[in-house]
Amino acid sequence: MFAVDDIDDTVTRLRAHGAELLGEVAQYESIFRLCYLRGPAGIIVALAEQIG
Repeated sequence: MFAVDDIDDTVTRLRAHGAELLGEVAQYESIFRLCYLRGPAGIIVALAEQIG
């Protein structure tokens, strides 16, 4: 899992390079926003943005 400052911006930038969002960006309580992305090589990574 990678910590990011702005998950929406990061997803947008990675999509431009061929990444695919798996599911949707989810919120865990009022602490984190999380998501999974599949890159063009098929590797899945998780992103987390601390919000609380």
